[in-house]
Amino acid sequence: MTQIDGGIAPGFEPVREAFAANFTGNGEVGAAVSVYLHGTKVVDLWGGTADPVTARPWTGDTLTVVYSTTKSVPAACAHLLAQRGELNLDAPVADYWPEFAAEGKDRIPVRHLLSHSAGLPALDRPVALSDALAWHPMAEALAAQRPFWEPGVGHGYHAFTYGWLVGEVIRRVSGRSPGRFFADEIAAPLGLDFWIGLPKAEQHRVSRLIETPPDLTGVDLDALPEPVREIMAAFTDPTSLTMRAYGVVTPPPDHNDPQVQQAEIPATGGICTAEALARFYAGLIGEVDGVRLLDPATLADAVAEQASGTDRILRMPTRLASGFGLPTPDSFWYTPTAFGFGGRGGSLGFADPATGLAFGYVMNGIQEGPAPDLRAATLVEAVRTSLPAR
Repeated sequence: MTQIDGGIAPGFEPVREAFAANFTGNGEVGAAVSVYLHGTKVVDLWGGTADPVTARPWTGDTLTVVYSTTKSVPAACAHLLAQRGELNLDAPVADYWPEFAAEGKDRIPVRHLLSHSAGLPALDRPVALSDALAWHPMAEALAAQRPFWEPGVGHGYHAFTYGWLVGEVIRRVSGRSPGRFFADEIAAPLGLDFWIGLPKAEQHRVSRLIETPPDLTGVDLDALPEPVREIMAAFTDPTSLTMRAYGVVTPPPDHNDPQVQQAEIPATGGICTAEALARFYAGLIGEVDGVRLLDPATLADAVAEQASGTDRILRMPTRLASGFGLPTPDSFWYTPTAFGFGGRGGSLGFADPATGLAFGYVMNGIQEGPAPDLRAATLVEAVRTSLPAR
């Protein structure tokens, strides 16, 4: 049986039980979960193996790549700049980044970048990995790129490009890279063990991602239900815009590579503990040890729905605010006031201002495929059953 370490507040025993059950029944390798309630930490658990190659155990300070769960970080940075009056989210991107005006993009507002509505999920010519890690070549390629659809008419997941698009606006406005701005203005005040651009000295704490790519060979698309068929068709066609959105960098970044971890990739390269992820969200919706990131008016603007319906890239219904994901009614973390973002393989961070809940779950066992990933869902349900009656 996997040893579970950490602590919980009284009443949250179901979360410990659900976390332990993920190791025995849901294929967990190494993981951590943390919960804040009204700014106070009530759950912080970890267990399993951080690196199966060396048998290094998961500890309280184990760091993990969280893939797209990272996307809420540049969003928070942009809203913090807006709160300070330094950035107008409804002004054209070109006001801050003049080169972006190329190919008819002169009127695209910053908010379209945040809501995945700018029509820039891919590139006509993928960028070499070395250039993507250097930042500027990717920003230049995106500035020169024509949109793939009319900006603001529909939305499509900017899986990788989101980070460079929003990140370059942050850089132009603040004079600092997005990773540096986040470190100075959010991570330091809140005391977060959270990085975009990992310092070399912290490398030894990062867990090894364990990936088992799904086997899609021999899948009979005609036998699948229509909605699933369309999704599978998009993800199995190398020429589809869906696959091009995931192929903007060649070769693709290996997030186990120390060079990739040390670079700033604000869409997928965040590295943190579960405690830091939950604390980040707690700081968005209220005070944590005297620190609050966004005032109520800024938060309300940040989480107001901007796009909904079938996503042009994911080919499924999604809802998006200005940089934050909004759960659909069939999502396991759905409440009308929740917002957050999940990442490849299962990580998840979200908050619910109505209940004061902030949640962070990270893991190194990447689960993908037709079967649902029950790990985060099991934990969220256990958290809900543990919340005090209102």
